[in-house]
Amino acid sequence: MKYKDYYEVMGVARDASQDDIKKAYRKLARKYHPDVSREAGSEEKFKEVGEAYEVLKDAEKRAAYDQLGRHRAGQDFSPPPDWERQYAQRGTADDLGGIDLGDLFSGIFGGGNRGARGTRDARGTRDAGARGFAMRGQDFEVGIELDLKDAFQGTEISLELAMPGMTSEGGLRRASKTVKVRVPKGVIDGQKMRVPGKGGPGVGDGPNGDLYLNISLRPHRWFKPNGSDLYIELPIAPWEAALGASVEVPTMDGRVRVKIAPGARPGQKLRVAGRGLPRPGAAAGDLYAVLQIVPPAQLSAREKALFAELAQASSFDPRAHFDS
Repeated sequence: MKYKDYYEVMGVARDASQDDIKKAYRKLARKYHPDVSREAGSEEKFKEVGEAYEVLKDAEKRAAYDQLGRHRAGQDFSPPPDWERQYAQRGTADDLGGIDLGDLFSGIFGGGNRGARGTRDARGTRDAGARGFAMRGQDFEVGIELDLKDAFQGTEISLELAMPGMTSEGGLRRASKTVKVRVPKGVIDGQKMRVPGKGGPGVGDGPNGDLYLNISLRPHRWFKPNGSDLYIELPIAPWEAALGASVEVPTMDGRVRVKIAPGARPGQKLRVAGRGLPRPGAAAGDLYAVLQIVPPAQLSAREKALFAELAQASSFDPRAHFDS
């Protein structure tokens, strides 16, 4: 038969403790499990790791394996006579030449050591070997774009994700799956939102992974979000800035009226409390109206005359600071 170096397969020393062997197995099982691994040959490697662990995790099997001696991996060898006499009564065949080392231990000690993946019965159900293996499903991270309105009132989205799975023959495949997610109101630009259990399916008794949404908000024609606050440019006429006024301002849920004090300046901010984006468990953000003084694009003869009269009557010099 061909020698298999189970310690080399597990990547541990021959005097490794049971804890070290268990840790090595868990690490390799996560790496090569065909439900999640994308590496070439992962299925065969996973079976090889499972076979090695089945022997080395059991004190009696490990002792029997150690008594076979040390050989190069793949080298033809025969168990020593005393080893064969010791275990022959347990069901080992007389001619060991064509027996696989894993089958040898399976025959001696009973049960299968075909790896943690296990076999399938006629109904395609995993055996106890698979049920004993538990690994958390893969996390997914995707970017989504939302309208500001969706962030304000909440929405439901559908995502197409390529989930790992198994074919009926036990091979690895990826299949498209539609996942519906409820996005609560009040999400903000740049937020990373966790959706528990909406990631890849768990393996064996393992839980599903999580889905992470990287949220970005599409530009709005009026509002610019900053966290949970909103900003809007509010155009006002020169006389409204000079004399003061009461004007309407759009918000995400209707218009409100704000008061502009006389002598308003461009860039001045008017705060409208609670008219920003909702905040879960807290007060909503605020809306800030940033004043922009806009002169008329065209003037009638009367308007020109009035502006000329104002220019003559006013002592105001907007550039007086240049003389200081």
